[in-house]
Amino acid sequence: MDQANPFETRTTFRLHRAEYLVGLAVSGGLIVAHADEIRWLPALVLFLYIDLIGYLPGAIAYRRSADKRISKVFYVLYNTMHSLITQGAVAALWCWLVQPEWALLALAFHLCGDRGVFGNFLKPFALPFEPEADPGYRRLVDGLRRRGEGRRVPVPTPESESESESESESESESRVPAGTPSAGG
Repeated sequence: MDQANPFETRTTFRLHRAEYLVGLAVSGGLIVAHADEIRWLPALVLFLYIDLIGYLPGAIAYRRSADKRISKVFYVLYNTMHSLITQGAVAALWCWLVQPEWALLALAFHLCGDRGVFGNFLKPFALPFEPEADPGYRRLVDGLRRRGEGRRVPVPTPESESESESESESESESRVPAGTPSAGG
């Protein structure tokens, strides 16, 4: 995945999830290490409110919808509540207005668990609210897998080979000094 190809293959998706599993382990370890210092009611509220606002309304609407189409509002709610930016702002405000405390680890534990354990990242409007395999993505991944086989990768596609040939032809034509007769004429 890069800025020109914002998608993931099975391998990069697993690696991405593994990074969040590390975050889950760190936040879980800190929760265990500081269990006696955690105010558990605020921790539970911080852990649950993300899904109470961001997931459950969309999940209910999705299950009730005959055609599985729901309002974009549910996607925005999910993405807002499951954003590291949003939860970072919540933690900063909590520290400022309430107090810095170990209960805030519930935010990181929730987000890292969703991404690392369940593989749930932000939801694009073009896909169903709940995970379902998309045939277009399957074709893309199959094509990419073939390009990733072999010792030297990526294997060029027929389109990239013809683009490369036409680029080198136009480059060689542009290097001919003005006024020089061309081969054809």
